[in-house]
Amino acid sequence: MRRREFISLVLGTATAWPSASLAQQANKVQLIGVLMGFADSDPIAQSMVAAFRSTLSKLGWTEGSNVRIELRWAGPDPERANTFAKELVGLRPDAILGQTTPVVRALAREMPNHPIVFVTVSDPIGSGFAASLARPGGNITGFTVDDSALGGKWVELLKQIAPGTTHVALLFNPTGPPLQFFMPSIQAAASSENVQVSVATINSNSEIEGVIAGQAREPGGGVIVMPNAFNTTNRGLIIALAARYRVPVIYFSAYSAQSGGLIGYGSDYAEQARQAAGYIDRILKGSKPADLPVQAPTRFELVINLKTARALGLIVPPSLLAIADEVIE
Repeated sequence: MRRREFISLVLGTATAWPSASLAQQANKVQLIGVLMGFADSDPIAQSMVAAFRSTLSKLGWTEGSNVRIELRWAGPDPERANTFAKELVGLRPDAILGQTTPVVRALAREMPNHPIVFVTVSDPIGSGFAASLARPGGNITGFTVDDSALGGKWVELLKQIAPGTTHVALLFNPTGPPLQFFMPSIQAAASSENVQVSVATINSNSEIEGVIAGQAREPGGGVIVMPNAFNTTNRGLIIALAARYRVPVIYFSAYSAQSGGLIGYGSDYAEQARQAAGYIDRILKGSKPADLPVQAPTRFELVINLKTARALGLIVPPSLLAIADEVIE
């Protein structure tokens, strides 16, 4: 073989290697793990999964063709989250979506090197998931569900819809986001509105009634349902107890008001799932979570249930109705 022919053969082979590698990567079926912190029967969770799948499809990822999704439902049980996190890591996913703080905590423990994108997490820095919002710095990034100022907004909105409120209990489950994330804004608003605030830590369904009944014993009682999967799972029970004891309650999600709660104010969960699909798409195409900034919510929804307000004997001020995204008659 002549020297020129040999060089041409070597160069041609070297050029073909990257092309073959890229083709092989393009033909690979990517595996996405999804671990949800809500129950599979929860309509919010179902809407999130539907939005996630729909957006992935629009981005060119077709289930059964170039992507496979392994979906698990942990609910509010940390042990189930741990079990499913171990199960998913055994499948060696190319990327994983985690919903709620306890779920991401379990995934971070089991998957220190796998790319993880989170949604409905309130305080990723305080929870240890990211070094900063701009530069997460590790294998985890995603979309926060709350702004710390929301705590104060819940106090203000509850006072507007129920002006007689003088003492408020924060319905809090310790498996959720750190309470301290919201406390500065809650305390500032409570001081401004002359409202006393107490923390009601709950670990079981039976404790929920004790808190709501306790707020009803004296005039002026109210409740703020803090963000966590436990409260989401027990949303129906909380709404029913609030109606039974005639206690004004504000919820961290708009859906709770749509389900019969008095007033709900929070971010759009389905929108977060769509955004997360965009990050998963970028990761599957080579981006690193450390280079994708954690993003704050861009849209909040305020829903007021007038039927529930009337049952509680409340007259909703026109100024509050005017700013609501939805008013349920």
